[in-house]
Amino acid sequence: MLLPPFLTLTFLLLFFNASVAAIYSTTTCSNIVSLRYRSDRISVTDFGGVGDGRTLNTKAFRAAVYRIQHLRRRGGTVLYVPPGVYLTESFNLTSHMTLYLAAGAVIKATQELGNWPLIAPLPSYGRGRELPGGRYMSFIHGDGLSDVVITGENGTIDGQGDVWWNMWRQRTLQFTRPNLVEFVNSQDIIISNVIFKNSPFWNIHPVYCSNVVVRYVTILAPRDSPNTDGIDPDSSSNVCIEDSYISTGDDLVAVKSGWDEYGIAYGRPSYGITIRRLTGSSPFAGIAIGSETSGGVENVLAEHINLFNMGVGIHIKTNSGRGGLIKNITVAHVYVENARQGIKIAGDVGGHPDEKFNPNALPVVKGITIKNVWGVRVNQAGLIHGLRNSPFTDVCLSNINFHGMRGPRSPSWKCSDVFGFAHQVSPWPCSQLSSQEPGSCAI
Repeated sequence: MLLPPFLTLTFLLLFFNASVAAIYSTTTCSNIVSLRYRSDRISVTDFGGVGDGRTLNTKAFRAAVYRIQHLRRRGGTVLYVPPGVYLTESFNLTSHMTLYLAAGAVIKATQELGNWPLIAPLPSYGRGRELPGGRYMSFIHGDGLSDVVITGENGTIDGQGDVWWNMWRQRTLQFTRPNLVEFVNSQDIIISNVIFKNSPFWNIHPVYCSNVVVRYVTILAPRDSPNTDGIDPDSSSNVCIEDSYISTGDDLVAVKSGWDEYGIAYGRPSYGITIRRLTGSSPFAGIAIGSETSGGVENVLAEHINLFNMGVGIHIKTNSGRGGLIKNITVAHVYVENARQGIKIAGDVGGHPDEKFNPNALPVVKGITIKNVWGVRVNQAGLIHGLRNSPFTDVCLSNINFHGMRGPRSPSWKCSDVFGFAHQVSPWPCSQLSSQEPGSCAI
């Protein structure tokens, strides 16, 4: 994995420290999904796949998946992708399969978009995220599946997204861009030891899913690539994200749960999300909640996070009209270097799908704990803007130290409509926090 020169030494040090820590600590949530051994194995080349970077392999991938789906071998089947560059259109996976990319294997999305399938919008969004109507199917897609693994020897899934980014910039898109990998209404999913790059839109999007593990992945996209979020658990539960590197053009991890009146009506929260030992860089946020949180987001733990060259380190974002409960969010042991803002918790972020949203559907934000954060070259320490008719409560900050860009001048905090508590925070935060009793805060 190639890193920018300014990150190389830092990342090697972090890697070394993490390796040493791993000897003494095996803290992991990856055991929420058992990795099954599959004795049946086929190769995409058995179905005519050619890894020359020019031959279109759509028929080979679809035929291989059809074989797995209909023969139903006991324990499932491994679809092996040997070294080579396999150009293909989008394709679906099936239950009880492992997509295994060998070292040097690349599954590359075609940039001939005429046959790209359109699918219905997600019910919790009511329309495509970018444009009304349907949306393009993700490059690798799964709907209603169980027991699926995407893994290998750090092979690559390449979305070749620049053609999509240019359509977005030129405003010539007809429908919402495809994600790189999306699972819908699925369970028991493992994604590990694969490089994901140049997604047209969001990279990994589990939506309406349960029991999902994303571990040991690398996700890469240029800093100016629009909306290339790394991993977006969406109305999903029991999600484990660990030991990964993400450098993209948007939020590294963003927990979501539906958009305004559609998300409120669908009513499926995201909960039980663990994010651990993540390193990355982005012009937007490192760890984000939102802004689409209408189904609610609860019980999120993010810890041991290292962020470089960020827009915002930690960002919780919602808006009037969203509704939804954001509760019991804990972010701990974070290092931030070179960021516009260290912490932002705001109730005025994100647009609306249409004019049908209810402006009186106010989100409730409570029980936010952020602790053990160290930041250097941070322009502004924090901004917390609640809503006048729905103040943010139980916002608890402790052991936070931000250093500014120049000299001894400390970055500032800006706050409104928030109640909480601060302990050992430098620079000292706004009075709405520092004047409160600890209450439910666990320091």
